[in-house]
Amino acid sequence: MVSKRVKEGMLSETVVVAGALAQKPQQGGHTWQFLQYLLGFRRLGWEVLFLDQLEPEMCVDATGQPCLLEQSVNLRYLVEVMAGFGLQDAYALIYNGGERFIGLSQAQVLERVRNAAFLLNVMGYLTDEAILSQAPRRVFLDTDPGFGQMWRDLGLADIFREHDDYVTIGENIGQPTCTIPTCDLPWITMRQPVLLKEWPVQAGGEAFTSIGSWRGPYGPLEYRSKRYGLRVHEFRQFAPLPGLSGRPFQLALDIHAAEKKDIDLLETNGWVLVDPKVVTRDPWVYRAYIQSSKAEFMVAKGMYVQSNSGWFSERSMCYLASGKPVLAQDTGLQGLYSVGEGLLTFRTLEEACAGVEAITADYARHARAARALAEAYFDSDKVLRGLLARLGIA
Repeated sequence: MVSKRVKEGMLSETVVVAGALAQKPQQGGHTWQFLQYLLGFRRLGWEVLFLDQLEPEMCVDATGQPCLLEQSVNLRYLVEVMAGFGLQDAYALIYNGGERFIGLSQAQVLERVRNAAFLLNVMGYLTDEAILSQAPRRVFLDTDPGFGQMWRDLGLADIFREHDDYVTIGENIGQPTCTIPTCDLPWITMRQPVLLKEWPVQAGGEAFTSIGSWRGPYGPLEYRSKRYGLRVHEFRQFAPLPGLSGRPFQLALDIHAAEKKDIDLLETNGWVLVDPKVVTRDPWVYRAYIQSSKAEFMVAKGMYVQSNSGWFSERSMCYLASGKPVLAQDTGLQGLYSVGEGLLTFRTLEEACAGVEAITADYARHARAARALAEAYFDSDKVLRGLLARLGIA
């Protein structure tokens, strides 16, 4: 169906989203980050196109061994996810620098990009110049605030170049309390969307849970005489929480087996470690894991905390939408959201313990408030309409 804006000749009906699913197969949480935008824009009446890139050396089979594209888990995962959410005719995989296109053809991609309202390039994943050059408007979406800005300011890398608009989920960027440099770019701040109908309320489980990587792909940064760390550097100080609170805690943690000292630290303090490859192997299993939880205990990367970025996890929004309270490490959330019911924040171990007790003591109230917060702040309809308005696309 042709939308009203197209009939009136106002603008194209397509939004192009560039990201990485084939590059990062079987990572359900990462997958949902892109699905929220694709399904959210489609819900608002837009046609959507998802673009992914893959190089031959990235292709692996189910055992992690190098293989051909056709035998790869990378391709199979992308195809299954797109088909599973009705997007089988709305994606293209750019293989080997544009040598092959899977899904839509190169000609179809170039035409749709050329006539799109804009291309939303998540973390600059799309680097194909032939496609980028056809986009009438290139919007960079920064979902990892702090690293890119500091790299640029230090002259280490510039992931923002050759874009027309700059959007970040670090909601405090540009404020005096935030130490992330703006790099003289006109940042549009936004919160991430959650498609509420995909995340219905579910009855509470038994354990506080969390999902995340211990270190992640980037190293710590030294910037203006301050060291900005990773999740590992924050989490260690909260390791005693299960023992102190007497409550069950489960952690789907991507941590290398060589980190034996940290694994022992967590397990001796009562953390039950589960394999993230199992509970996040696809978007459906990932959703089921979150919805079987009692609440989320969220520890952020040191970068987000130390910079007072205002970052809030897209995973936490899924917990909230599912009626699961969130106990979140404070990244400068005061003033951005209503905290105290459904969403509780902490900066110290003592505050974390108090938050666990508060949620446990009146769980039903906090669970109701969690869903209400998702509806008030993160509903994809509201968030994406707000983004369009900030981009001047009403």
